[in-house]
Amino acid sequence: MKNLFLRAARGEQTERPPVWMMRQAGRYLPEYRELREDYSFLEAISTPEVAAEISLQPWERFQPDGIVMYSDILTVLEPLNFSYHLESGVGPVVENPVETPADTQRDRGEVREQLWYVGELLERLSAELGSKAAVLGFAGGPFTLASYVCEGQSSRSFMAIRRLRAEHPDAFERLLRAFTDVLIEYVTYQEEAGADVIQLFDTYAGLLSPADYRRFLLPLHQEIIDAVDLPTIMFARNLSGNLDLLADSGADVIGLDWTVDMEAARAELGETPVQGNLDPALLYGDPETVKDRTRAVIADAGDAGHILNLGHGVDRNTPTENVNAFFEAAKTLE
Repeated sequence: MKNLFLRAARGEQTERPPVWMMRQAGRYLPEYRELREDYSFLEAISTPEVAAEISLQPWERFQPDGIVMYSDILTVLEPLNFSYHLESGVGPVVENPVETPADTQRDRGEVREQLWYVGELLERLSAELGSKAAVLGFAGGPFTLASYVCEGQSSRSFMAIRRLRAEHPDAFERLLRAFTDVLIEYVTYQEEAGADVIQLFDTYAGLLSPADYRRFLLPLHQEIIDAVDLPTIMFARNLSGNLDLLADSGADVIGLDWTVDMEAARAELGETPVQGNLDPALLYGDPETVKDRTRAVIADAGDAGHILNLGHGVDRNTPTENVNAFFEAAKTLE
């Protein structure tokens, strides 16, 4: 329920935690795989009627309390004139990556014109769902996006962006600034188009030291979060012990990956609402085990200010009956 989601995001006590899953519209669903036979990924996300159908597939099966728009964090590369495509087994590949400090000087296009399809998708979802579920918009964070365009593709270490920070700090900050300016316009556009909540994924920000995170990223996160008058969720991986950095962003809710102890996080964050954080790999267990482990997360989180989710996106080979068990574990608490 939309109201349940928004109440939890405000830190209120709820009869059960609202529940959704990162990547819930995706490859683990047979109906998704069938539909994608007719469309490439980029065609699917840029065709609003197709993206809306995919976004709503989890609603038809599980009725989650939040429906996340079917899109990608890399859409915002377009207004900065980066080109990308997806390669099987590789993931996103940036065709014109940053190779020199001069490449961080970017001309900016019009976000609303180039990403019109995101706005139309959100309008469709908002009209379809009404008060039944919260419509979730999202964006990648500036460091994660900069990491992709410097590396050219996914990486374990993203050494290219970290090397740019060390060798050319002005260029590093210029690139982060360029993405931040686009992101501010992008999340504002999502709000105008009907999003009820915005999640900011700066997934790889944990690669920075706490000192560098506070110096380079925190002010930018604050700007992006402050740009909207909506509940916001801040997510980054590998920040156990440094959750205060996420809380200082001003986000209403802190997303926790599965490496974070829920009880410890709640003690560290106080009354700040949290989201998470079942290990996605646990969804390969039998349904009863999934329910037991999910209920343990719920119990550790308490009954105020908790949005149930995984600690990262659902894996593509996850059995749908186990996904259903995850949702049932929350809903049978009523």
